[in-house]
Amino acid sequence: MKKMYKPISITAVASISSLGKNHEEVWKNYKNNNHCILEKIFQGNSALVASISEDNKKEIEKLKLSDSKYKSLDDTVLYAIYASREAVKQAGWKSSENFGINIGSSRGATSLFENYHKSFLKNNKAKTLSSPTTTLGNIASWVAHDLQTQGPEISHSITCSTALHALLNGIAWINSGMCNKFLVGGSEAPLTPFTIAQMQALKIYANNNEDYPCKALDLSKNHNTMVLGEGAAMVCLEEGEKDNALATIKGIGYATEILEHNISISSDAQCFQRSMKMALGDFPAEDIDVIVMHAPGTIKGDLSEYKAIEAIFKNDLPAVTSNKWKIGHTFGASGTLSLELAILMLQQQQFIEIPYLKNQKQPKKIKNVLVNAVGFGGNAVSILLSKL
Repeated sequence: MKKMYKPISITAVASISSLGKNHEEVWKNYKNNNHCILEKIFQGNSALVASISEDNKKEIEKLKLSDSKYKSLDDTVLYAIYASREAVKQAGWKSSENFGINIGSSRGATSLFENYHKSFLKNNKAKTLSSPTTTLGNIASWVAHDLQTQGPEISHSITCSTALHALLNGIAWINSGMCNKFLVGGSEAPLTPFTIAQMQALKIYANNNEDYPCKALDLSKNHNTMVLGEGAAMVCLEEGEKDNALATIKGIGYATEILEHNISISSDAQCFQRSMKMALGDFPAEDIDVIVMHAPGTIKGDLSEYKAIEAIFKNDLPAVTSNKWKIGHTFGASGTLSLELAILMLQQQQFIEIPYLKNQKQPKKIKNVLVNAVGFGGNAVSILLSKL
């Protein structure tokens, strides 16, 4: 286990995604066997995606119109502001506390960038705000502006493990003594024509509108079934073991594989083996009740992560689950959306299983949950959460 010099509490988690915009909506949707994936048209071509509901998009539109400066912002930034406001409100933080912010995104201002570039190709001239509104640092800086905190603000992109790398950063700042509170998370709005086309070009995208289009963790599937989703999820970290903690962080792990191919990881996910070992440390492996897997719905991705779990846990595998069959893959936001699922299961003491899997193992209790995320090229993160 990577030494945790100071106990770290998670005192709030908030999100907006295809599951909803508050804990009640999200948990209600987790408890049913329905998925949030629909067919939509992108420049004349249909694709399966998991988008935020029209009702909840009205909330984002309301936020966009609430400040003249927000009218030019990408959905990635607006989703982040929306979820961050809710997380800080839950935690009871005040701007005068100067908490830190680290919010990442794999793609950033995807929609704005595509629209600005289309305009440039047509007019051979860039629009005035095309640069500031499409830079990656745009996300954390606007959230800091909105929340009026004077603490450190960081934006970054580490592909699909971005949000959990933000959490690692927040822990490091707290351990350094330079900050005692950090807002961390990820935001993604990738449902755009070019982004969808990129994923389809990789031959990993779902193209069959079955009962469950994304077959995450179905190890017997014979075709790739990844689906893109959108959303943001934010987590409030605080130094110490707090009375209002939703969960405590007991271990962190991270690892990167040597690239053999731009998007590949090894067949037994060496990166996950190392990140899970680091997160566990001397924590008894048999005490892990659930693993929330990254499991994007691709043949190789799901199987390699499962083999890594088998390598670490041998014949005593914990119950495993994933949320991508329900909400798709939200790229840089996926890690904290998985973390939210883990926290809800810890709080509610109910395991969220995958409906199309037969004889899925059920945990006897839910006290310790391991959350995994990995990005293209094998940059893995594992976080060990426990219920107080």
